[in-house]
Order: sequence, then structure tokens, then C-alpha cells
Amino acid sequence: MSMLSSLKLVSAIRSVGMTPVQQRRNKLSAKLYEQIQLAAAQAEGRTYAPTKLKTLVNAETGERKSVETTKRIKQWWWVTANGKIAISVRYGAKNIELAKGKNAIEVDNAESVLLTLQLIKQAVEAGELDGAIEAVSGAVKGNFKK
Repeated sequence: MSMLSSLKLVSAIRSVGMTPVQQRRNKLSAKLYEQIQLAAAQAEGRTYAPTKLKTLVNAETGERKSVETTKRIKQWWWVTANGKIAISVRYGAKNIELAKGKNAIEVDNAESVLLTLQLIKQAVEAGELDGAIEAVSGAVKGNFKK
């Protein structure tokens, strides 16, 4: 008992977890991080290919095996008809409406794509898009209900 008496013992309760709002914020922030890495790689002239673990099952033996594969990332920006670049923010398969009737951000050149994505990430982490994320999250959840 002398070893335990040298420790500081307290009565503590573990928190249940993050709130759903914080979970959605973190999910979108992680996706924005991937978009930032993709934009930075394209600006430097290299490819960005993150990896993920995929579990495959052998049909004959039923043995499971984890294989590392490249993760497919679709870029959220494209060149518009007027030569500008439009950036949309996606949550799952849906575009987030950033303002009433506006679902994209227009920038002049490829260099400003990276800066814009970083600003969006900061806004998400500050909670500025929580209402928009909530609306899109409800629509995504509705697709899974039968």
C-alpha cells in the first residue's frame, strides 16, 4: 500500500464523448485538411496520395487480410466558364450552402485556392458553419433511412 499512498488519488468521471456538433466539425475539418494537402501538392507539381487500410477476405479460406491502398480524393474546385475557379465545400455527398442560395466560392487563380481552403478550415473550426453542416448532415442521414 505504500506505493499507492505516494500517488494522488482522485474521484474522476470520464466524459461520454464529443457532442454531435463537434464530431461534424472535426469530420469536415479533416476533409478540408485533405483538400489543403491536395492543393499544396498540385501547386508544387507533385501528387498527393494518402493511404488507407482495406480489409480483403479470401474467398476460398475465409481469411481476412489488411492491405494498404491509396485513398481516392476528389478535388472540390474546378474552372468555371469565365476562367475563374469555383470551390465548393462538401459534407458527405452534399454541397454545403455557404450563404442563402450560394454553394461555392469564386477565386481568381490557383494560388488563392490554398489560402481560401485554409480560411474555410479556420471558419469550420471556429463554428461559423455549424448551421449549414447540421442542415446537410440531416439530409445525408435521411438518405440512409428506409
